[in-house]
Amino acid sequence: MSSDAPQLIEQAARSLLEEVTALKPMKLVVGIDFHGRGDTQQFRLELPEIKVTKDIAADARVRIEMRRDFFNLMVEHGAKVDDWAQAVHEGRLKATGVQQYLQLIQRVVEKHQERARLRRAHKERPAS
Repeated sequence: MSSDAPQLIEQAARSLLEEVTALKPMKLVVGIDFHGRGDTQQFRLELPEIKVTKDIAADARVRIEMRRDFFNLMVEHGAKVDDWAQAVHEGRLKATGVQQYLQLIQRVVEKHQERARLRRAHKERPAS
């Protein structure tokens, strides 16, 4: 079950950092807890170099919890920032930790989403 998890975590992290480039320089240790079939698997994600290890991540500033099957599905379908934000809103993904980090990430993501909405609106506007 966990043999492919580090690669999937790395893939998800790279995808999100490519989409929200303002988060790329952030130095952060994230603890990831996957729940499934009666057990919990714990991983440590170190940013910005995107190093994933199977570890309890005692030094994590942010901890993410979700079901493993949900995570697999999100990565398999190439989830974007909006998809992850919706998962948080729906309670499928829970992020806890140092409030300053969580607020900073939330503000950066919201600004990214707003810029994306403005670009889409600008493209969809008919030429006069």
